[in-house]
Amino acid sequence: MDKILLLLIIALLNGSLMYLDNLLQEIVPLSLYAERYMTLTTGANLLESLYDIVFTYGVALMILKFLKKGFEIYVLWADGDPDEEPLFLLTNFFKAMAVAICFPTIYIWLGKIVEELTDQLLAVIGQSTHYNWQTWVNALESAGLVTAVFGLIFVACFFILYFQFLMRGLEMFILRVGIPLACSGLLDNDKGVFRAYAQKFTQSMLAVVIQIALAKLGVGLMLQNHVFWGMACMMLAIKTPRFLSDFLITTGGGGGVVNNLYHSVKLVGMARKMMKAG
Repeated sequence: MDKILLLLIIALLNGSLMYLDNLLQEIVPLSLYAERYMTLTTGANLLESLYDIVFTYGVALMILKFLKKGFEIYVLWADGDPDEEPLFLLTNFFKAMAVAICFPTIYIWLGKIVEELTDQLLAVIGQSTHYNWQTWVNALESAGLVTAVFGLIFVACFFILYFQFLMRGLEMFILRVGIPLACSGLLDNDKGVFRAYAQKFTQSMLAVVIQIALAKLGVGLMLQNHVFWGMACMMLAIKTPRFLSDFLITTGGGGGVVNNLYHSVKLVGMARKMMKAG
């Protein structure tokens, strides 16, 4: 029975060898520029087409929000500080427009930084993208059933991590397309939704770097017969996004504190005026 299970596991591992080397290549571009791998039969650039559409609605939203905030602050006195210079609101509006227009170029710069950082980390780790997987499988076959089971679990984690990279690429694609809508948050003093949006970008890019480094390190350790260390690296790579979210993404509850503080100060000011009038 043990021999049959061992042969079955080895057969599964041999069947996955044709994918393993390819999965390790071009992971960074796959995560950062997913549109390059999602070609359409029309030949259109999917990102640019969607970005142009969302940009139009984003600009319209920024204009409406600018007019609404100006009316509520300086006409109705129902929001913000009416003694604040209108130039401040106008500056926020132009800042939001500038970010929405320049973001595609800024993202290219950020992508280059992430790629260079990843290359330097991998150079320190000393891992290449080409491994002798067949030798590893043969070593598992001679090591026995238990070691072969761990090898199968490692390969399963490897495929799970690859699908995470695919989902990360789609996530970054959606964030890039939606940035013009998020820029409307820059009209708020606390930057509104744009603050959480920027933090999500930071988390996603940092997760890509850490996951790739851990994946390459895990593969190198596993192929050198450090079975448990290799599996630990791969499992930590899978859990990296959740780990980063614990301290990079805030709940956004600070806005309520700011609003409460603002209204408290206004009430104190009104009370002082009433006492002086009395």
